[in-house]
Amino acid sequence: MIFERSLQRELAYTAGAVFMVLLTLVLTTMMIRIVGFAAQGEIDPRDVLVLIGLTVIGYLAIMLVATLFVSILFVLTRWYKDSEMVVWLSSGVSLTQFIKPIGMFATPIVILIMFFVFVGWPWSNQQSKLIRARFQQRDEVSLLAPGQFRESASTHRVFFIEKMSPDQGHVENVFVTSTENGKVNVVVSKNGHMETHKNGDRFVVLENGRRYEGEPGHPDFRIMEFERYGVKIESQPIVNMPTTTGTPTLTLLRNPTNENLAEFAWRAGLPLIAINLMLLAIPLAHQNPRRSRTINLVMAVLIYLTYSNLLNVVQSWIEQGKMSFGLGLVILHVIVAGVVAFIFWLRVRNRPLFTRAMFNRTQGA
Repeated sequence: MIFERSLQRELAYTAGAVFMVLLTLVLTTMMIRIVGFAAQGEIDPRDVLVLIGLTVIGYLAIMLVATLFVSILFVLTRWYKDSEMVVWLSSGVSLTQFIKPIGMFATPIVILIMFFVFVGWPWSNQQSKLIRARFQQRDEVSLLAPGQFRESASTHRVFFIEKMSPDQGHVENVFVTSTENGKVNVVVSKNGHMETHKNGDRFVVLENGRRYEGEPGHPDFRIMEFERYGVKIESQPIVNMPTTTGTPTLTLLRNPTNENLAEFAWRAGLPLIAINLMLLAIPLAHQNPRRSRTINLVMAVLIYLTYSNLLNVVQSWIEQGKMSFGLGLVILHVIVAGVVAFIFWLRVRNRPLFTRAMFNRTQGA
């Protein structure tokens, strides 16, 4: 039918515009947040773009859910505003007949939501945690930067170097301090270089320097001069700590703990949210042409936030054992589907969602 092709075409244009707006907001927010982490030394500045991309991949499913709901609501609201819906409904098209074209438009988006929530979400979280862990567990040489004090959390050492060659092979004017068994060791040296032994151990070999050793508050410090002094570079293996957000979906089902089942319920809930909100947008778009369209947008935001927060509550209950997995998987979405069916029934019978008597009672109270 003509109205189906017209509806799908306008939905496609609107969905593209809404998605680009949401993508811009997410990119801006994530850029500010991740650049802040880099400035605080929590991540490698060279990984900023990679982490932003991984974060966007992880949030694509959520953005697509919001895009689907808002685009349908926008288009149908405009049709009511411009009296196009009046024309179609007067020509014999019922409100339920809008389900088919909107469903055809939404099907590929729902499939994408399923892909990104079941595959993209765990993969992006796993890669992000691996990049962060690799940076946090880097060796002490990578911490060094000319003209800056750097602390190694693994060995409680503080390094300072004045100059460093581009390949980090040679350093000049080195200061190293560490605390062991209540004693403070301070090593200063004019220059040094890197050495790697046959067993793989790496050392910073300092030359022509001094070592001070003693307890703070006591005058009996030992002072030793040396021609060569080796400082072993401590490094830790990269440990990929498993988390539910980074666990593949099949692994969640193979290891059905409360945490894994709660995470699966959240992932499975996003496509169901998309379907329920898709159907809800059809009767929810009805409005008086004299009323502003921003009211529907505000309602859409409130409904989406409420629905997603309730899904998080259900996830928490499953994780804590307060709700069974089977019940938590469907109960919220069945209730919302019932509400959607009731609103559809009101609209098909041309009944308002809120009667004047309700408003009069509210004003009287």
